[in-house]
Amino acid sequence: MIEPKDMDKDGLLDLLADAAKNWLAHDGLWFQEAEQKYGIDVAIELDRNAWKKFTQIEAQRIMKRLKMQPGGGIPALIQALKFRLYAYINRQTVVESSEKHCIFRMESCRVQDARKRKNLPDFPCKSVGILEYTYFVMTIDPRIETKCITCPPDPHPEEYYCCWEFRIK
Repeated sequence: MIEPKDMDKDGLLDLLADAAKNWLAHDGLWFQEAEQKYGIDVAIELDRNAWKKFTQIEAQRIMKRLKMQPGGGIPALIQALKFRLYAYINRQTVVESSEKHCIFRMESCRVQDARKRKNLPDFPCKSVGILEYTYFVMTIDPRIETKCITCPPDPHPEEYYCCWEFRIK
């Protein structure tokens, strides 16, 4: 019987990707249950509240694992974004960066890709994303401001679903 401690690097990376997919599947199923019981507006409100808290916990755990101190600026943020659960299952890219700002895009998104395959409109995640990224970023460095460039339901190019700018105040 195989144990995680006995797995090679590729096996552990696959395990991590599976865990991230399971986390996202649970999030989606929870959302669908809330939507069915309370309607889309209440479900999104509950989702925003949960993401506001979760994203701070995620940032704190990433910082602890990487031995990062708060206030590391844009380079610390770029590093931390690579360790979010999303990074293991979505394709994300920093397309522009300097010491004072960066532009971050979500080029593939499991949620949006699944909806696209089912010929459904994009999930309107902008209000959740604003809280999610704002609080993740503030945990990494409270000097960094978050600006949404585009996020569904906003129109977006085919190359990406959402785009965010992070800038030192």
